[in-house]
Amino acid sequence: MDRHGCYRLAEALVETYLCERERDGVPTRLVLDLDGTDDPTHGDQEGTAYHGYYRQHMYHPLLVFDADTGQLVTAILRPGTAHGSRGVLTLLKRLVPMLRRRWPEVAIELRADSGFATPKLYSYCEAEGIGYTIGLASNARLQDLAAPQLAEAQRRHDDATQEKENGGDGANNEKVRLVGEGRYRAESWERERRVVLKTEVLPKGPNVRFVVTSRTAEEPLALYDWYVKRGESEGWVKDLKNACFADRLSCHRFWANQFRLLLHVAAYRLLDTLRRWLARAGAARRQLDTLRLELLKVGGRVYQCANRVRLRLASSHPGQALWELLTARSGRA
Repeated sequence: MDRHGCYRLAEALVETYLCERERDGVPTRLVLDLDGTDDPTHGDQEGTAYHGYYRQHMYHPLLVFDADTGQLVTAILRPGTAHGSRGVLTLLKRLVPMLRRRWPEVAIELRADSGFATPKLYSYCEAEGIGYTIGLASNARLQDLAAPQLAEAQRRHDDATQEKENGGDGANNEKVRLVGEGRYRAESWERERRVVLKTEVLPKGPNVRFVVTSRTAEEPLALYDWYVKRGESEGWVKDLKNACFADRLSCHRFWANQFRLLLHVAAYRLLDTLRRWLARAGAARRQLDTLRLELLKVGGRVYQCANRVRLRLASSHPGQALWELLTARSGRA
């Protein structure tokens, strides 16, 4: 398997995502959650390197999820020391045209953590009409911008603490959280951009976060709450690793491991499709490793007939109810 074969497979997986995504109708809005993850290596694989933050030898894959459905759109393998934003623009320049060819009217937005906060990504999104909400790493200027709001949060925390010490309710003693906004321009930016400031005072101390965004309509609190929902992708990454074993890239060649990663994406796609079918039929949402054990990793007999395939399971099979939901669901074709 070489890079050309990997590219064709990646294109095919995106096409299957497009088909499945529009089964409930053509989307008018698409939110892409970008995330990177660590993929430990245990040998002399091409591209493996020691990453100081994760403190291990690893690959550093880039993952793209559909934020509204949890579907894994694609995954790109990167060397272990790759910066969080490496390869993002190249990926978007290929992915976005595919999305717009299929859905010309769709509005596209990006969400990502501070590892993706680069001027080139902001400029690309603005030129292409793509919305973005991306975390920002703290620095002295941003801290100065947030200082008045942090001081107000600290004052409220101190007042609540004093009230509790005087026998009052002190309901806000545990946590004071304020969200505001400001205008900020880094030296590498060509212009100012909107930055949302979140300041918290917790029992263990202050917690300040920054988000740069192209959105203009939402109030700061609503926008920040929407941004933190990207944390759901951590559970999807966990599914990819635990249920689909995506952290087992043990081939020597880099492109062979990229191919294996795409096969794990395909496995995730199949299991996630079953999960969404079951959810529509009324079943509780399950983690993919639980679903794999209950639905697929079972003993049974498969009979292939001329016009159908029959699956026979034990009468006491614990996943029988799930299979009955799948066979009874509407629109099985």
